[in-house]
Amino acid sequence: MADLFNPTEEHLALRAMVREFAEHDVEPQACRSDREERFNVELFRKLGELGLLGITVDERFGGSGMDAVAAVIAHEELSAVDPGLTLSYLAHAMLFVNNLAQNGNDEQRARLLPAACSGAAIGGMCMSEPGAGTDVLGMGTTARRVDGGYRITGAKMWITNGAINDTDLGDVFLVYAKTGDDGARGLSLFLVEKGMEGFRLGQKIKDKLGMRASTTAELVFEEVLVPERNLVGQEGSAVRSMMRNLELERLTLAAMSLGIARRCIEVMNRYASERHSFGKPLRAFGQIQRHIAESYAEWMAGRAYVYQVAGALRLDSYGNRIDSDGVKLYCSTMAKNVADRAIQVLGGYGYVGEYNVERLWRDAKLLEIGGGTNEAHQKNMTRDLAGVPILR
Repeated sequence: MADLFNPTEEHLALRAMVREFAEHDVEPQACRSDREERFNVELFRKLGELGLLGITVDERFGGSGMDAVAAVIAHEELSAVDPGLTLSYLAHAMLFVNNLAQNGNDEQRARLLPAACSGAAIGGMCMSEPGAGTDVLGMGTTARRVDGGYRITGAKMWITNGAINDTDLGDVFLVYAKTGDDGARGLSLFLVEKGMEGFRLGQKIKDKLGMRASTTAELVFEEVLVPERNLVGQEGSAVRSMMRNLELERLTLAAMSLGIARRCIEVMNRYASERHSFGKPLRAFGQIQRHIAESYAEWMAGRAYVYQVAGALRLDSYGNRIDSDGVKLYCSTMAKNVADRAIQVLGGYGYVGEYNVERLWRDAKLLEIGGGTNEAHQKNMTRDLAGVPILR
């Protein structure tokens, strides 16, 4: 029987490499980066040396040429030790690098992807705004055609990798903006690069509940002149690009949930053997048994769902929203619940940082919000399932 989670030897080797790197290099700095709200840029760039920043990109442009399963493996393994750093990885490798690889032209790919795949340039994607999140078509950022290109005006909010520290922008972003008033056909996608006049950091968002090792920022666009060559795809075609990339984004966010849940299960399982109460190990008590057993079963159910969807997903396809939303809907809440149970099993020790589960619990909450709220997934899935009266 084929291994659902490691379908080829290449996938198995990838998992071993990422897990070793995560445990040896990422784990030791995770708590400190969370405490200091610091994006570890130097460590992030090492992901480029491992071929992870361009994991789904054609080798012609500096990538590793792997598939959606490989992307899931990388996110699952990294998130088990540092979800904050992994979120920055996702924003770069999925929301910028894969997005441009799938939706850009060869000139744009050749110009920008090699540096992004190596880690020399740090990228992100700009969709949400101060007054528009799930309601994408309600965004206010506009791109007005002028001689030589477009003038972009507006602001974007909650942008991962928008800043790499308190004062410095990331290097390059894919920015969604309105080029017309014709609903979905009025939305276009642009490449905006650091140094373009009028493009600046509004603020780095501080004091977040979780994902504190990942920077989040407001970005401001004041009549930013973007050359014609930085239009991605055709004017008015951005919704299809958006939907294609959202599917992979939500799949990899679900993979992050898997990593969080796995780590929490490992921690509470060990603790339940080591800690004794009333002369018995904690795992001898029914209340603890329920926490561990239900957590494992829910994690495995989510893991099977995620890898089944990943194995069937073509990176250049779209129209898979029922299950790309479904895996994130299920796994995000599953991970938060598993982390909550781990805290309960550890009692006071779970409430402090020593065993990491409180940090994982804080990080897990974002996955019910970012990349699409659970309520948005419920709406999308129910709408799409209306066309599937018989499930096979």
